[in-house]
Amino acid sequence: MPETTVLTGKTLKILRLLFERAKISYSYVAEVDQSKLAEEFKLTRQALNLHLRKLRSQGLIRTGRGFVEITSRGLTTLGLSSNIALVFLKISPQRRSEAYKKIASLPVWQVFRVAGDMDLVFVAEASRLDEILQSIAQIEGIEKTHSFITLEALK
Repeated sequence: MPETTVLTGKTLKILRLLFERAKISYSYVAEVDQSKLAEEFKLTRQALNLHLRKLRSQGLIRTGRGFVEITSRGLTTLGLSSNIALVFLKISPQRRSEAYKKIASLPVWQVFRVAGDMDLVFVAEASRLDEILQSIAQIEGIEKTHSFITLEALK
């Protein structure tokens, strides 16, 4: 279970206000050391920063201490979609454990065990749905799938 942080007063109010104004967003965040990244590209750190600054000024990335986040505009530039696919799976009880591991190793963002008519739900980039479903077809024990692609976020 994650450790709970106790906040009070103004700090808690700020966090709540930020939460209320936030949009749910899935993103690609690379935890990187810029010195190592520069070395990997055989660049000086200053040269790498010029490239990162250009990407940032075009709205393709956001950077912070120790991370680079690719924005939805950056995903589009790479030919990827920021649309989300939700896939619900019914899995035979005898095969669940093995199926869970295989599905978690696929290029999906999040995987959830759920209660109800289905056993598992995962969230993935919509543009990769065909590739993912082809991989799922090879997993023993999958009894049923329901796939949905988001059109727009309403909230």
